[in-house]
Amino acid sequence: MAHLFTKKTTKARGDEAEDWALAHLQAQGLKLLARQFQTPGRGGGELDLIMQEPDGTVVFVEVRARRDARFGGAWASVDARKRARLVLAARHYLSTWTQLPACRFDVVGVTPAQCGQAAQLDWLQAAFFLED
Repeated sequence: MAHLFTKKTTKARGDEAEDWALAHLQAQGLKLLARQFQTPGRGGGELDLIMQEPDGTVVFVEVRARRDARFGGAWASVDARKRARLVLAARHYLSTWTQLPACRFDVVGVTPAQCGQAAQLDWLQAAFFLED
């Protein structure tokens, strides 16, 4: 994905990273259930991608785009406060389900091409769970 991050706004860069992450996850056999799911009201959270594994496991995916790996990169940006908001949003999403499926939270880190290096996508599966 050579054109990654050619758009200028942060929102556009995030959407581009999300598109790439979605295509990658679908190529790995996951099915999209929802995209950019938001909880109502203030203080809620947003789930970038909600996917489902072939075995039925629901996967809440946080996509983090970073220009470089300084300050810990994409992984470090999913701190305790962010995880709590993701868990809140996941609980809201699952509140209408009659039977709760197995769930996990994954993080996809996207770094753009720079200095002759290709753009990079790293998928951390089971970064944390609903109980965290």
